[in-house]
Amino acid sequence: MARTRLTPEREGELYEAVLELLREVGYDALTMDAVAARAHSSKATLYRQWGSKPELVVKALRHDKPGSLADIDTGSLRGDFRAALSRTDDCQMEKDAALMRGLSHAVHENPELLQALRELLIEPEMTGLDQLLQRAVDRGELRPDNPALKYIPHMLVGALAARQLIEDRPLDQAFLMDYVDSVVLPALGV
Repeated sequence: MARTRLTPEREGELYEAVLELLREVGYDALTMDAVAARAHSSKATLYRQWGSKPELVVKALRHDKPGSLADIDTGSLRGDFRAALSRTDDCQMEKDAALMRGLSHAVHENPELLQALRELLIEPEMTGLDQLLQRAVDRGELRPDNPALKYIPHMLVGALAARQLIEDRPLDQAFLMDYVDSVVLPALGV
């Protein structure tokens, strides 16, 4: 099925409608009809452009992200992590955390959503993180055989998930920067 080319502005409007609805009603209650109504679009256009609800949701999440981690190169690993964390403000971080909490249950019930998340969001992020870490190895900041390297994604995702759960406090830049300085970098020997 041929996709009609949407303008970047129109595509952004559709993605914003998806994200608004996700925050309001969650993944399970989000429907293509509701997105079409919110975005003043047709359901046929949504299916023609994205094919499925999981693909639309994940592409909306990806669109909202401020670029790849692979694009960050400040010359030091600490600087790279700080630059990555400063790409988004505390308000956006809170919104993103709420979206991810809402999706965490849905991925267990929707294998198609989990697959789309992995392919379109998680794998590109992991590739970007791998490149960021590889540059640190190439610069001599990290030993290539450091056993903690393979656990960095787990540490970072754990921090994102645990803050609300353990402390009942929202995620913010100050917490994440302190976490990177206190946990991630020492684990890497930096």
